[in-house]
Amino acid sequence: MHSFFNKVSQAVQTLFVIIVAIVMNADIGRAHELSPAVADLTFEENAFQLRIEMNFEAAIANIGPEHDDTDDSPNAIEYDALRTLSGPDLEQRFDGFSQEFIDGVDIRFNELRADIDVVETIASETGDTELARISEVIIRGAIPEGAESLTFTWAEVLGPIVLRTETDVAEEGYAAFLAGGETSEEIAVEGQQARGMWAVFVDYIGIGFEHILPLGLDHILFVVGLFLLSTQLRPLLLQITAFTLAHTVTLALGMLGIITIPGSIVEPIIAASIVYVAVENILMKGLSPWRPFIVFVFGLLHGLGFAGVLTEFGIPSGQFLPALIGFNIGVELGQLTVIAICFLAVGWWFGHRDWYRARIVIPGSIVVALIGAYWFIERTLL
Repeated sequence: MHSFFNKVSQAVQTLFVIIVAIVMNADIGRAHELSPAVADLTFEENAFQLRIEMNFEAAIANIGPEHDDTDDSPNAIEYDALRTLSGPDLEQRFDGFSQEFIDGVDIRFNELRADIDVVETIASETGDTELARISEVIIRGAIPEGAESLTFTWAEVLGPIVLRTETDVAEEGYAAFLAGGETSEEIAVEGQQARGMWAVFVDYIGIGFEHILPLGLDHILFVVGLFLLSTQLRPLLLQITAFTLAHTVTLALGMLGIITIPGSIVEPIIAASIVYVAVENILMKGLSPWRPFIVFVFGLLHGLGFAGVLTEFGIPSGQFLPALIGFNIGVELGQLTVIAICFLAVGWWFGHRDWYRARIVIPGSIVVALIGAYWFIERTLL
């Protein structure tokens, strides 16, 4: 029996090594991850306009949401070549792609598809090719006489999109997170119809959850570090409570614009927080008196990271509170899911074993510390 558990523990340690390779490779490909497009819909007297922020290169190279990393696509070489183009050259390439793009944007008034045209493309300059480039395309179309509402569908191959409306008529706008191929609710042309508070709340729960699983690799690793300290419930609850309270505060303050810290500062410190909790796991056998306070401080910084992500999506006018609460709940559900996975993977089976700390906690914490250190160096020096 002892030999059996030795083999199991060795297998778990091997699994941690595999996780190192997966996570490090995933982070290297962070610049190749596809973010949802963001579209702002506005109405004029007899026309509508959509200003869409999106990744031109991915659309032109026909890389869809089925690829978490653009390197996984057979069109990765074309995508990488497009990323090196200057802004004007990329605009020219997109102009040649514009008809295919228009075919993927389906706007309907009373079931009749509207004719739309690309009126302007604004490609960002090349900049750092290790970072995904977000450019802008503006499309316009006429509103049929007597039309009261429209629906919007974004082609599946173009991936997810956040659709927002802002009008002078309505105090509140419409906002929705649409998966590729999904159709919006009917949107009133004059903007009187704001999306319901409950619908916005549910949408932003999904956005918050997705930011943790599968996209939030650094936040996942931080939570894994918290889990590894002890299999006892009290230390874990104290840490998670401190972390939750802290990032809730700074998420709200960040979204209100009261506190703003550049990502170039926040991201390396988040990586450093991962290293800290992992190293303390190795040095301390239980919850130290200062650990919850340190976790609280790090939670403040993670909250600013969450705020940066939520800012990219935007919050619909008049729906700040349900969107913010929904996003925060989604983040919490994501974190709790990570903890549940860790518990079911190792805690439930091996947490009561004498060798759990020596063969699970310490090797696992070393792995977490090494990944965090790598990210810290990458975000500050590379």
